[in-house]
Amino acid sequence: MRYKLFGQHTGLRVSELVLGAGNFGTRWGHGAEPAEARRIFEAYAAAGGNFIDTANGYQFGESEEILGELLRGHRDEFVLASKFTYRSTPQDGILITGNSRKAMVASLEASLKRLNTDRIDLLWAHMSDGVTPLEELMRGFDDLVRAGKILYAGLSDFPAWRVARAATIAELRGTVPVAGLQLEYSLVERSSEHELLPAGKALGLGIVGWSPLGGGMLTGKYRNGETGRREGFGGNVFQPENTPQRTAIVDALIAVADEAGVTPGEIAIAWVAKKGVQPIIGPRTLAQLQSNLAATKVTLSAEQIGRLDMASAITPIFPYTVIDAAQTRQGYTGGKADEFDPPAVSVA
Repeated sequence: MRYKLFGQHTGLRVSELVLGAGNFGTRWGHGAEPAEARRIFEAYAAAGGNFIDTANGYQFGESEEILGELLRGHRDEFVLASKFTYRSTPQDGILITGNSRKAMVASLEASLKRLNTDRIDLLWAHMSDGVTPLEELMRGFDDLVRAGKILYAGLSDFPAWRVARAATIAELRGTVPVAGLQLEYSLVERSSEHELLPAGKALGLGIVGWSPLGGGMLTGKYRNGETGRREGFGGNVFQPENTPQRTAIVDALIAVADEAGVTPGEIAIAWVAKKGVQPIIGPRTLAQLQSNLAATKVTLSAEQIGRLDMASAITPIFPYTVIDAAQTRQGYTGGKADEFDPPAVSVA
């Protein structure tokens, strides 16, 4: 496996695939038993993987408990990321959920115990609660870094405008920066391309994408009658093949996979990586992990990427319908739009 720097605000050298541990445990009624989780973890490590992503609420805390055992004696060999915001158990109340400093501290302390560690390398705010001021959130992250409880901070499932404001607050106040951005991204969920991806890249954030397989739909297995996540998690985080475009996407995936002699899932993961987003794989079995890892060996041609892009294209939104129009571009480049080479990454 190859390694890359995690964004422009850290010196972290992380593996190209992130191991998502949402399937480590069975308290949600669907997942991997501890023995299978160990096989997945050890195979991922043997392949060179060093970036693990979990959350306080995954499998009602069981994911972190299993990782605490698996990391025993190997803690410094991995970048360990976890999250707060969502409840760890159905009993967690209003004061220890959300983005408040109180929720952050309470959740972190419980996570540290479950993970059997003295610090979390990267703590994500799991999702925006829509009410906690970003000043409170960023200062809370900074205090935890100063206390040695976390090393880096990131935002998951936040609107782009809040990501940009949080990064600006940290920059102007000299606190710990926003290091990373986590979002859903796949051939069937490309809406992040409107705002979140350009913002993350322009701000120099490390970007990781969850559900690169669309909850398994992009493997093509549901066409064969399998159930998997479609039923295992009650349909949560599952993208059904329920539109003509989605059928066209799976058809294109299968065609490209047949040409390359690999599986559709490998193509789907490789496509996400090609877009500058580190895929978070979430295998439930060792066989699924091995298929996911094989994506690192896939090389997509420009023509194949173009076909996948076309099949999965999203409709432009305002203001890009205006500022990206040919006539508008000619207007703000003095008629030299065709002779102007813009930067590869948008400026902030």
